[in-house]
Amino acid sequence: MEITLSHWLYGIFTLTIILTMIFRKGVVLPTLLGTFIVAWVYQGSIVDGFTAIFNANLVAAKELFNIFLIITFMIALLYSLRDLGADKRMIQPIQKLMVNGHVSFFVLVAVTYVISLFFWPTPAVPLICALLVPAAIRSGLPALTAAVAVALAGQGMALSSDYIVQVAPNLSATAAGIDTALVADKAIVLSLIAGGVAIGTAYLLYRKTIRSKDSELNEIEMNQMQMEKESENKAKSVHLNTWSKVFAVLVPVSLLAVVIFMMFTKLNSGRMTGFEGGEGAAFVGGVAVILLLLSTIAFGRQKALDYITNHITEGFVFAFKAMGPVIPIAGFFFMGSSDFSGNILGIEEEAPGFLFDLVEASQGYLPESALLTVFSILIIGIITGLDGSGFSGLPLTGALAASLETASVDAGTLAAIGQMGSIWTGGGTIVAWSSLIAIAGFCGVSVMELVRKNFLPVMLGLFAAAILALVIF
Repeated sequence: MEITLSHWLYGIFTLTIILTMIFRKGVVLPTLLGTFIVAWVYQGSIVDGFTAIFNANLVAAKELFNIFLIITFMIALLYSLRDLGADKRMIQPIQKLMVNGHVSFFVLVAVTYVISLFFWPTPAVPLICALLVPAAIRSGLPALTAAVAVALAGQGMALSSDYIVQVAPNLSATAAGIDTALVADKAIVLSLIAGGVAIGTAYLLYRKTIRSKDSELNEIEMNQMQMEKESENKAKSVHLNTWSKVFAVLVPVSLLAVVIFMMFTKLNSGRMTGFEGGEGAAFVGGVAVILLLLSTIAFGRQKALDYITNHITEGFVFAFKAMGPVIPIAGFFFMGSSDFSGNILGIEEEAPGFLFDLVEASQGYLPESALLTVFSILIIGIITGLDGSGFSGLPLTGALAASLETASVDAGTLAAIGQMGSIWTGGGTIVAWSSLIAIAGFCGVSVMELVRKNFLPVMLGLFAAAILALVIF
């Protein structure tokens, strides 16, 4: 398609958005303004510009609402388990493994990773920091090193793949116009590579700071930690202790069964099993809802009618706080793809693909190097993660991945690499204005010092993953 003024305007706003992220400012305003101006110029009507703003957000909301639902249900379940005290019981057996600071470091990594795969790191952080980190500090692990372990395993390795809930690969794949599984399967491999390098590097760098169990500094750091407040819901069950034990076993066993079943069907049915992307998230979400119903009834009895409403409301509030800004951002970048621009602009035929058209027009001026392409999209992902979200840049990296794929590297691999850069950065490992501040707060350490401790391991992990992606895929 011919490059028009609206294409150049779209490119200018894209660069503006990236620069805005670099300066750590919100990008919702330029995305909304960009949607309006690009549509106005392309259609030649200011009315169409106003309409495009609404349509872009509506298209994005329709595409992404399944993500909001799965987040809502998983967070609601976590709140319900917290009422029962089952969340604490699920973790207690692990505490017995923390015999010294070295073991505690890797126990924190393993438990944080597993819980964050199911519940996302942000809601899992209070659970980990309130129950496991105190035990780790008592064993001699410094609070700052414990915070590094939690951040790298949860905010980095688990969230960057998001293999169970599949929010991140869904965003990347939707923008790239490919199947979610094509991104998710590569992202899980790359996240383990990046995580393994980052966590291994962090341990080697900071292992000398680990103390003995008898150090006086252990109790000093224990007093600096900030614990979460108790739930205000009142128990109506006379067998609360019994139900707490039941659900401490039932929930992890049920979720583990879901994973085993999905993996079993995938191994026996080939690559596509029906549980990829939205279907897999729907399966996990449905199981979470039934567990939510049962746990709320066990805790509140007749009050369960009110409590479950509160839990669902809290889940939606969390989901929209975490993902709400993504909608206008996604709407702008969806307009850059011809798959969505028709609905946004109200065009039935020959819909423009502003971003794709620009990339295609510039490809003749770019060096044809798979290595350069891989590092370019990784750096773009890192830049987009500077806004402190981690998810807002995925529509951009996904769209660019589809545009930049070559015979040497496919769109799924590029989208997964961009996802690594965006989420490891903005998901909460190397920017202080992200959810990393929650880990620092709970552990009682400086968030800026935590950023400095994370930076080198994370960078080494990301570049190692990018290089190995070319070899593996």
